[in-house]
Amino acid sequence: MIIGLDHIGIAVSKLDEALHTYHEILGLKLEKIEVVENQHVRLAFLLAGEAKIELLEPTAAESAVAKFIDKKGEGLHHIALGVTNIEAFLGQLKKKGIALVDERPRVGAEGRKIAFLHPKNLRNVLIELVEC
Repeated sequence: MIIGLDHIGIAVSKLDEALHTYHEILGLKLEKIEVVENQHVRLAFLLAGEAKIELLEPTAAESAVAKFIDKKGEGLHHIALGVTNIEAFLGQLKKKGIALVDERPRVGAEGRKIAFLHPKNLRNVLIELVEC
């Protein structure tokens, strides 16, 4: 059900400063900037070959990204894998004992269905599933 790497999420305190680094200095093409109100983040997608880099800036103190930055600082937040049927895949993972942050998918960036897997079973890496 996994069809490939969708994006790598990087938590940043100031999106405009991070864009300077990733877009202007590294030369990655800026695809778009979007605000995801229900997750309290402003994000930018940059093209990196067939995958994307997603820069995540918190827009509220209660944002999971704000809490992440407060605890760990800026940096790698998650790896997102594209899947074909997110509901079925979540069910399979739950049966295999993988802890889920999201029991059911929710709406994420670009209006796509997403769900997060808890890092405790995944070698301390937060995995996001994105239905493609």
